[in-house]
Amino acid sequence: MKRRTCLKTMLAAGASAASAVAAGPAHPIQLHVDLAVDPAREKEMLHNFETIFRPEAVKHPGYIDVKMLKLRSALQGSVPTGVNYRFCLTYQSEPLRQKWVASAEHKRVWPTIENTLSSKDYTVLLFDVS
Repeated sequence: MKRRTCLKTMLAAGASAASAVAAGPAHPIQLHVDLAVDPAREKEMLHNFETIFRPEAVKHPGYIDVKMLKLRSALQGSVPTGVNYRFCLTYQSEPLRQKWVASAEHKRVWPTIENTLSSKDYTVLLFDVS
C-alpha cells in the first residue's frame, strides 16, 4: 500500500473513533412488553411478527434485536392475568427507539401485533442494558 494512502486511512479511522467518543458512550436499552395474545390468533401474531414487524424493525437506526418470548411457566411469583407472551426489543439508545416508535413504518407494523391481543392494557417496562 502506498504510504500516503495508508496515512489517509489511519487519519480517517482516528477521526471516526474521536467522533464516536465525543458523541458519548452508547447506552443500550431493552423494552419488555407483556402481552395477552388471543389464543385463537396466536399463529397470526407469530406470522405477523416474523414477516411484517421484524423485517421492518431491523431497517431502523439503533436496532439491535427483537424477540417474541412465549411464556412457559412462572417459577416464582405470579403471572399477570392473561399474559402468554413477552415482546423484547433492544435498541442502542432510548432516543433512537423513540424515533422508531414515531415513524410511519412503526405505526403501520405494530397494529399487526396489537390487533391480535385479547387486551390492549399491557405492561411496558424499559430497562438499561449493563
